[in-house]
Amino acid sequence: MSPQHKKTVFLLALCQALLLTNSVILMAVNALTGFMLAENKALATLPAMTYVIGSAISAMPISAWMRQVGRRRGFIHGSLFAIVGAIICAIAVSLKSFWGVCLGTFFIGCYNATGALYRFAAADAVPGANKARAISLVLAGGIIGAILGPESSKLSKDWLSVTYAGTYLSLVAFALVAIVIQSRLQLPAIAKETIDKPVRPLAVIARQPKFIVAVMSAAFGYGVMNLLMVATPLAMSFCGHPFKEGVFVLEWHVVGMFLPSFFTGDLIKRFGALRIIIVGVLLNFAAVGINLSGVTVTHFWFGLVVLGVGWNFMFIGGTALLTETYEPHEKTRVQGFNDMLIFATMAVSSSSAGFLVNARGWEMVNYTALPFIGVALCGLIWLGLRPSERSPKAV
Repeated sequence: MSPQHKKTVFLLALCQALLLTNSVILMAVNALTGFMLAENKALATLPAMTYVIGSAISAMPISAWMRQVGRRRGFIHGSLFAIVGAIICAIAVSLKSFWGVCLGTFFIGCYNATGALYRFAAADAVPGANKARAISLVLAGGIIGAILGPESSKLSKDWLSVTYAGTYLSLVAFALVAIVIQSRLQLPAIAKETIDKPVRPLAVIARQPKFIVAVMSAAFGYGVMNLLMVATPLAMSFCGHPFKEGVFVLEWHVVGMFLPSFFTGDLIKRFGALRIIIVGVLLNFAAVGINLSGVTVTHFWFGLVVLGVGWNFMFIGGTALLTETYEPHEKTRVQGFNDMLIFATMAVSSSSAGFLVNARGWEMVNYTALPFIGVALCGLIWLGLRPSERSPKAV
């Protein structure tokens, strides 16, 4: 990569670090805040669900908006959504308003949808064989979030008189820092649709076997990870483990999610995305097995670390595979559609997590994950057995 490419990837990685700081803080407190405020405890994970719904609903409009104003301005606008949402959450917690927290996390979810495009911005900025490595290195910025997020949640938990109000307010500071970094990004213009290069309908693009498997890998990898992750703080609380132990487990889970990013791109370049995704699926099976073998802090910790690594391989592999399915002038629509499907899957898993862990327990949460992992594996085997196809020239 050229020095300019390295600078762009570095700045995007910093943006990713701040996005993940935001996400990890919400992982740590959303379900617990919901449980504290909701009259019906089965709705405890609803703030986590509205966070993901905000991401799902805004994914395609944000991609379309970026096509008009550029990625840099789009990223900055996303950070403004985070500031608005964090302020709403802090006020809602202070007023003991469960639905106010849900509204605030919806706005923060819009920020998450813009941040999800950091990896595609890296793929756009870095050409050819280094594309998967650039995606991987940007996601590696999440390591900082894995450390900063949990520590911030512990320090800010009792900042204000109402528990967790200060935690939500701390997100404003992280979003402001993100805006400063985003303003320094120099990204290539998004390719425009032209008469001599008509844009294929999404239905045509989505029928490609490679597209189906790419989306399935990322969506099911994220959905299963989100189901288990959202349920973990509540499950650990029900098992008598203190808040700090839950934060410790989430911290290492996010390390597992993003530490492999330093070499996942190189593994994809060497072995191909399909093989790396299959390894990720097998790690998901292993994580469920660990979770079902016991409920000590060690079991939660080890299971969530393995789950994080499995997610990394499935998500980065799926993203790399997706870039082979569209032409340059089609990318914003395809990327937005892909992320909408991922966030929709996450919304279902977030809403299911609270009900399952409250009504059926931690074991049922894990059993629920198994069919989705199995379907992903079947899809990968199906694609692997098909004759190779020519891929569009993705940028």
